[in-house]
Amino acid sequence: MISLNKERLAAFTDAVLAIIMTILVLELEKPKIVSVQGLWALRENFVAYTISFFWIGLMWATQHSHWQRVNKISESTVYASLLMLFLSSFFPYTTSLVAQNFNNSTAQALYGIVILGVTFSNILISKTLQKVNPKTHFGWLYNLDNRSVFLDLLVKFVGLLLSITVFPPAMVWAIFLGMLVVGIDGVRELRTR
Repeated sequence: MISLNKERLAAFTDAVLAIIMTILVLELEKPKIVSVQGLWALRENFVAYTISFFWIGLMWATQHSHWQRVNKISESTVYASLLMLFLSSFFPYTTSLVAQNFNNSTAQALYGIVILGVTFSNILISKTLQKVNPKTHFGWLYNLDNRSVFLDLLVKFVGLLLSITVFPPAMVWAIFLGMLVVGIDGVRELRTR
């Protein structure tokens, strides 16, 4: 049995996510000529970076606010968290691929698969926490409305399908839309506390 407490796991998760977010900015391409036009030519880099940064940030904020209700964690929570961090560690790589190949369906699909993997691992974390903290009344993803989580997943799957078939950038825009859905639900949930 692993004897980690909630605070140690949260601190470890915070540290790894902070490193991942820092590496994201290091992967940004530099302009050939430092000018407004040079920066504008890298707009897809900035879009990919911004979406990845805020997606990870929203994930962290959601976990942080909902873990306040958690009293204990299980060994399953630790392993689900490790899975989430492992998949999250691919963000700098997949973000870089998308930034440099924005209209490439393979780059966008790989990015989407990583996003979906992290999403499902977060759902798994929520389930493991609900099991050992039944008074939290967590749903699929903490206290977010299950309909919002379903809509987020649906938008991501449609984005992945469109990316693979007809419009490669659909994955990035689906992730952005999913962030709005979950973010709005998270704000609404915080106001009702």
